[in-house]
Amino acid sequence: MIEDNDGLRRLLQETKTIAVVGLSPKPDRPSHEVAAYLQRAGYRIVPVNPACEEVLGERCYPSLREIPVPIDLVDVFRRPEDVMSVVEDAIAVGARALWLQLGVIAPQAAARAEDAGLKVVMDRCTKIDHRALLG
Repeated sequence: MIEDNDGLRRLLQETKTIAVVGLSPKPDRPSHEVAAYLQRAGYRIVPVNPACEEVLGERCYPSLREIPVPIDLVDVFRRPEDVMSVVEDAIAVGARALWLQLGVIAPQAAARAEDAGLKVVMDRCTKIDHRALLG
């Protein structure tokens, strides 16, 4: 589990492509605000939401397993009880890291991801940490 600023900074610097699971098309939703910020910061955003065709000008995918490009970081905006299936998909597609957003606390899913070799961040916001460490 990455909890120190140096580890968070390194992860954000190494990341190029972020799959945002649960990305809402509604601008007033936290997932949309965070993803838009990350996109402006230079990351490639890949929306994951089975109810959408496109978000933030990017093609939206129903699941991680359908994304045709390598994923560095899976940023999760889902309820804790939904995270384990996201972790299994992240492992299956070879993602390098899993980031569970503020309020998303899923210790068993985080442990599963770590056991599979993914770097894990839990209960933190990518936008807040990026702005504080790299902004």
